[in-house]
Amino acid sequence: MDLKSSLRGLRSRNYRLFFIGQGVSLIGTWMQRLAMAWLVYRLTDSAFLLGLVGFTGLIPVFLLTPFTGVFVDRWNRHHIIIVTQALATLQAIALTFLVGTHLITIWQIIVLSLLLGIVNAFDVPARQSFVVMMVDRREDLPSAIALNSMMFNAARLVGPSLAGIALAAFGEWVCFLLNALSFLAVIASLLAMRVPRHVRFPQHKNVIEGLREGLLYTWRNRPIRAVLILLAVISLMGMPYTTLMPVFAKDILHGGPSTLGFLMATTGIGAIVAALWVASRRAPELGREIPLATALFSVGVVAFGFSHILWISLVLTVVMGFGQIVQNTMSNTVVQTVVDEDKRGRVMSLYTISLMGMAPFGNLLAGVMADTLGATNTLMIDGVICLVAAAIFGSQLPSLRRAAGPMYARMTVEG
Repeated sequence: MDLKSSLRGLRSRNYRLFFIGQGVSLIGTWMQRLAMAWLVYRLTDSAFLLGLVGFTGLIPVFLLTPFTGVFVDRWNRHHIIIVTQALATLQAIALTFLVGTHLITIWQIIVLSLLLGIVNAFDVPARQSFVVMMVDRREDLPSAIALNSMMFNAARLVGPSLAGIALAAFGEWVCFLLNALSFLAVIASLLAMRVPRHVRFPQHKNVIEGLREGLLYTWRNRPIRAVLILLAVISLMGMPYTTLMPVFAKDILHGGPSTLGFLMATTGIGAIVAALWVASRRAPELGREIPLATALFSVGVVAFGFSHILWISLVLTVVMGFGQIVQNTMSNTVVQTVVDEDKRGRVMSLYTISLMGMAPFGNLLAGVMADTLGATNTLMIDGVICLVAAAIFGSQLPSLRRAAGPMYARMTVEG
């Protein structure tokens, strides 16, 4: 793995600013995620309500993102992100106040999670589409996408560890406060950027027409369609393992907040290694790495469900983190590389649905299954389904690569 090649996305000034600011902010985000999960389970002792809170936080992404993607293609993406980050700051402040004054209730948590989900329905596709605008050289785009993933998962390593300490020492409100403060870093970095003038593409008269065009474009593009379907299956059946982490930490591994923090952090270790490996690759490819990484993740999920020993569980979370991020990051790179610029916002909104929009249903399903079948059986079933999906994608790979050939040729000419 060539570290210099991995970091070449940082040659662009705007991306360096974003990398630093977003990196600080994501540490706060992961602190809030862990504190929120622990708060819900402490107040309710219910795996179902853990799943319900996860559902309400992500369902707006599923329902709204197809429409917000149309606006991302119309509006200034830089301005959208500044507004969404400011709104997310207000949500964290509200949580800090309610928890700090002991007024928090489960319905307030659900409402605030829903509001943040609405904000993210605009923020995520805007940020995904904005990466291209921050990178000066087209050949640095794969590195920038992978570095985004590395940044996200480095924060996953640091944030939960800090959250575990803060939870034990002060309580959940400190995690929410630090998250609110961390948003100042990303807002400052966005304001410091020198962004090219917003390019306006020909616009449809109404949102529905623009949405229809984006859906048809995505469906007719076989490589993008296959990648998004696989990503959706993994998000629905595989990713909810994170929602059940408090159950494993408390009831199966017999630990506390620090155990939960360690499990989340070791997942981040595997993810960071994966992101650096992907970033070192000079050319994006629709290759066997995607199904192989998916299979690795799937086997890790099944094995983690059966583990009752902490050190084994920690090793398995590293494996799961590695497989998940290779699959996610290479899928993102493939989609970002072959998509037409005037449809990038709409396609990345569908990517967001596949990555995040299926998760609320997965979280809710995982909560119900864990309450009825047990957490171990839930992960076994989820992992097997993901493994089948990886096998189906792998069987289609030769034809998908042939279909993607002309798109990569066009990219080379344009680059």
